[in-house]
Amino acid sequence: MKNIIETYKYSVQTIIKKMTGRYNEDLEQEVYIKTWKNLDKYEEQNKFKSWLNTITYNLCRDYLRLKSTKYEKSLGELDDNIQNNNTFEDRLDSLNRQKRILKEINRLPKKLREVIIYHELEEKSYEEISFELNIPIGTVKSRIHNGKELLKIALKDMLRE
Repeated sequence: MKNIIETYKYSVQTIIKKMTGRYNEDLEQEVYIKTWKNLDKYEEQNKFKSWLNTITYNLCRDYLRLKSTKYEKSLGELDDNIQNNNTFEDRLDSLNRQKRILKEINRLPKKLREVIIYHELEEKSYEEISFELNIPIGTVKSRIHNGKELLKIALKDMLRE
C-alpha cells in the first residue's frame, strides 16, 4: 500500500484540490483506506490509476454532497442579515453547479469520461492522455470534443449567453 501512496499521491491530491477547492488530508486518507479495502475488486485489465481516480472522484463527490447538505441546513438557521450575504450564496451556488457538472461527467460513457477527467480536471495534455490510455492523439482530441458536446447538451440550462 505504501508503494501505491507514493506512486499516486500527487494525482489523488490534485483531484481532491480541483474538486473541493482545497487540499483535504482526511479525504486523501479516506481514498487510500477505500482503495485498500477494495483492492480485491480491482480488475487487472483496467489501468490502476483510472480505478484509483474513480474512487477519488466518487469520494470527493460524496464529500461535496454532504458539505452542500450541511450548508443548506446551516442556511436555514442563519438570521436574515447573514442570509443576504452574497458570498455565502455564491459559494452554495458554486457548489451546486460543481455537483451538477460532476454528475453529468459521471454519466458520460467511460471512454469519454476518462479523457474529460484527464484533460479538464487533471489538466493533462493530449500527449499525456494519449500515453496514459495508450490511444492515438487524434482519438484523444475526438473523445474530448464528443464529451464536451454531450456535456453542453446536458448542461445547456447552466450555460449563460
